[in-house]
Amino acid sequence: MLTQSHLYQEIHSQPAVLENLLRVERANIQRIGATLKQKHITNVFIAARGTSDNAGRYAQYLLGAINRLPVGLATPSLYSIYKQPPIFHDALVIGISQSGASPDIVSVLAAASQQGAVTLALTNEPASPLAQAAQYVIPLHAGAEKSVAATKTYTTQLMALALLSAALADNATMFDALDQVPAHMTRLLEMNDAIARAAERYRYMRVCVVIGRGYNYATAFEMALKIKELTYVLAEPYSSADFMHGPVALVEEAFPTIVVAPSGLMREEMRGFIHTLQARGAEVIVLSDADDLVALARTPLRLPVHVPEWLSPLTTIVPGQLFAMHLANARDYDVDHPRGLRKVTETR
Repeated sequence: MLTQSHLYQEIHSQPAVLENLLRVERANIQRIGATLKQKHITNVFIAARGTSDNAGRYAQYLLGAINRLPVGLATPSLYSIYKQPPIFHDALVIGISQSGASPDIVSVLAAASQQGAVTLALTNEPASPLAQAAQYVIPLHAGAEKSVAATKTYTTQLMALALLSAALADNATMFDALDQVPAHMTRLLEMNDAIARAAERYRYMRVCVVIGRGYNYATAFEMALKIKELTYVLAEPYSSADFMHGPVALVEEAFPTIVVAPSGLMREEMRGFIHTLQARGAEVIVLSDADDLVALARTPLRLPVHVPEWLSPLTTIVPGQLFAMHLANARDYDVDHPRGLRKVTETR
């Protein structure tokens, strides 16, 4: 029964998990932020894989826009295989990993430490090799994640990054907004039944694209990953801008296109993008809190909460998780045991 699955329970545990992270780690993250502000950091590198890499994509926008720090995603094989690590200058190097066990991610932080860079680990396993390799550690406190598909560890990673950004900015308004996230997430989980009905329509879907832009570029990647690993649909993520530079040629009559478009500065751009999709005959699924954008959808998934755009990846991913889970269930797949996957993947 789906409601008894680890995945269902872990998705629905997220309000409590995030509330716990806020309560337990806020003071630690504020201390880390205050310390980092004294380090004259001018840039950030993030080492991650899979779902954690998508948290890094969020950090690129968040730390770039809020804290004015250029953020790059590291290429771990340069450290673990080629043994040719780039030189870090005044960098904060962040390793993000649910397990903290992947050797290539650990190798990035080890090389950074050898060069004298500041290192920080975000992990659900505070005794892991990644945590041991870092100067500073933010434990995620998500509890054991038994489902192979990561859900609560992803949203705790986003929350930890948002708290770090707020601490670096010393921004009380950001902290206040983050305090509201567990309540928002509870309301988003009320979409469960509606999303289950919507997913039935796409039971025989073989390919689709997931579109986001700005802060929700990360959401497009994470939702596409969940669809791929749970349903085996070839789901490709794009920014709306990149999609227009060639991949738009894929669109034909009834081509499934999922558009993640919450309110914010991207709203007008995404409206024009949806009109372009409609003109090409796409089957448009819109995930948004903006009534005018939802009204354009063949399948509307209306978000019942409004949040600042910088915070929206924490809310938009929840219906994405639910959609992937219910689509897998509609296709009679075991949502806790996707084929060929393990919970912890260690790469070099």
